[in-house]
Amino acid sequence: MRGTLMLSWILIICLSQVAVQSQYYSKSRPYHPRPAKVTNLHFFMHEHTGVTAVVVSQANITSNNSSVPFATLVAVNDPLRTGPEPDSEVIGNVQGISLLAGSNASSTQNIEFGFNTGKFNGSSLSVFSRGEPGLAVVGGRGRFMMAKGIALFNPILINATNVIIEFNFTVIHH
Repeated sequence: MRGTLMLSWILIICLSQVAVQSQYYSKSRPYHPRPAKVTNLHFFMHEHTGVTAVVVSQANITSNNSSVPFATLVAVNDPLRTGPEPDSEVIGNVQGISLLAGSNASSTQNIEFGFNTGKFNGSSLSVFSRGEPGLAVVGGRGRFMMAKGIALFNPILINATNVIIEFNFTVIHH
C-alpha cells in the first residue's frame, strides 16, 4: 500500500512537470502581404448546345412549361474568345457545371474560366454564384491567386444551337 501511494505521488509530480515543460511549439513569422491588383478582363464565351454544353441529368417532371426544364444539370466546356465572331482568337475555356433550378430559367453556376494564352497563361478564375445580375468571383490560380470580384455578363446571341455571352470581369488579386 505504501509503495502504491509513493508511486502515485511520483506519477503526479512527473505529469505536472510534463504539462509545465511541454508547450505547443509555433514559430511566428511576420506577415508581409503583396499589394492587391485590380484587373479588368473582357472576353466572349461561345457555347454550342450538345457539343460544349451537355445535359448530364434532368428531373422527370411532366408539368413543366418552361423552355429550360427545371432541375437540369449541365456540364460545360466552352471556348473563350477575344470577340463575338466564331473565328476570333481562342484565349482559354470555361469548364464547370450549371444547375438550372428555378422555374424562370435561373441557374447556379460552379465554373472556372481558364486562360491558356498571353499574360494570364496557366491562370484561372473560379466562379460560384447564381447568375443574377452577375457572377461572384470566389478564387483563382496562377496570376489570380486569392482573387475576388464580379463578372458581369451580357448575352449577345441565344438560339437553338449557339450561345455567345460577353463577359466583363473586375478582379482584385495578389
